[in-house]
Amino acid sequence: MDEDTKPLLGSGRAGDYYTDSLDPKQRRPFHVEHRNIVGDEVQERVSAEAAALSSRVHYYGRLTASSDRPLVPPDHVIPSLDDLYIYSPLGTAFKVQGGDTPAKNPSIVTIFAIWNTMMGTSILSMPWGIKQAGFTLGIIIIVLMGLLTLYCCYRVLKSRESIHYVHNVNTSDTFGTNGTDRVICPYPNLDPDGDGSTLQYSAGGNSTGAVFDHWWSKTNTIPFYLIVLLLPLLNFRSASFFARFTFLGTLSVVYLIILVTYKAIRLGFHLEFHWFDSSEFFVPEFRSLCPQLTGVLTLAFFIHNCIITLMKNNKHQENNVRDLSLAYLLVGLTYLYVGVLIFAAFPSPPLSKECIEPNFLDNFPSSDVLVFFARTCLLFQMTTVYPLLGYLVRVQLMGQLFGDHYPSFLHVFVLNILVVGAGVLMARFYPNIGSIIRYSGAICGLALVFVLPSLVHMTSLNRRGELRWPSAIFHGSLVLLGVANLFGQFFK
Repeated sequence: MDEDTKPLLGSGRAGDYYTDSLDPKQRRPFHVEHRNIVGDEVQERVSAEAAALSSRVHYYGRLTASSDRPLVPPDHVIPSLDDLYIYSPLGTAFKVQGGDTPAKNPSIVTIFAIWNTMMGTSILSMPWGIKQAGFTLGIIIIVLMGLLTLYCCYRVLKSRESIHYVHNVNTSDTFGTNGTDRVICPYPNLDPDGDGSTLQYSAGGNSTGAVFDHWWSKTNTIPFYLIVLLLPLLNFRSASFFARFTFLGTLSVVYLIILVTYKAIRLGFHLEFHWFDSSEFFVPEFRSLCPQLTGVLTLAFFIHNCIITLMKNNKHQENNVRDLSLAYLLVGLTYLYVGVLIFAAFPSPPLSKECIEPNFLDNFPSSDVLVFFARTCLLFQMTTVYPLLGYLVRVQLMGQLFGDHYPSFLHVFVLNILVVGAGVLMARFYPNIGSIIRYSGAICGLALVFVLPSLVHMTSLNRRGELRWPSAIFHGSLVLLGVANLFGQFFK
């Protein structure tokens, strides 16, 4: 009698074996009456095959009253989600129509979803990263880091089965190529301990331009203007509205690729190979600053924290490894395309390759309409993504502290002030996108890319008694590479 009063959905217990009815392999068996089955608002009887299945499940359900774990129903008699019914004591069973189960995506959609998720502001730093490592070494590092992070991501995907500097800018360094496209050459800040108050554009003595630059400064004014735009958006109770604009990320990246191609055609290629020694206009092919590129790439290839969620919606689960590999190939080719073309097209001479900025868009003047449109697209994209990120921070933090993701407007408002304030302070006093990306990538990547996937895999092998020395040495080396990648960011 007590068994009959237990809920049919939710967690149940058979001895020491917990089951969940929404998991096709673990849900508690149920009994479906042979009549009064309601589907799509039409009464119909179940087929003889379905009735037999129901009887077998009901039989196993009675056996599981014992604490003997081998009597738990085997997988082949547990109905799939397509055959799941909710049975009512009134004699009616309603078929579950999928509810929270998301629609399955074909492989091409899954591949581009991974590509779109992985693409971000890291793509803007690829030319700078290649400059820091050297042209030849930079290409090699991009390929090797892509393969390395792909393997670590593969280990994450298989884990389900394993475990139950600030620069001055001067228009005197602005040059034209082919008579149309101008490129700005920033030079290193000669007063690194100063407050940066001298950062300004020289507009050839034009007082109107000086006034504009005073009120529209990338570090002094724009971050504070963004408070007015972003702080109200963070206070929305739900971020579902902004989730509809995630496609803008794809459009922005596609436009960047078109822009890079157009600029490379207009500027032409400017390459000379100096293998270990720099020249006046060119950097060596192999440089000791290469860890800065590996730090950027750790974040650029990072998708390990959500790859399981993305892949479980793949229509053909047997193709997960192939689709993941193709997605990484597409991402790697995109990074190589942007990085190599901008580095090669940067006009040297008359400018030096050292002039390439951590955000390559900063190498073009603000009067460039195409670049201005690219910045506008990125701003609009970030304006839609930022509230989503803030929403995740709010849900996780407020849920842990107060048990409610929106305890009150005051709580949320104070949290959002702290979040926006941290970003404004960073933009005001350390607006170096390259260094921010490489430091954050190395720190997060140490745990989520290198350490945890390797340790989980080795732990799983050890529990099964299958851990061997070659595997232990290889995965231990991955952990050491992650540590070396982190410490390498602090050496210049």
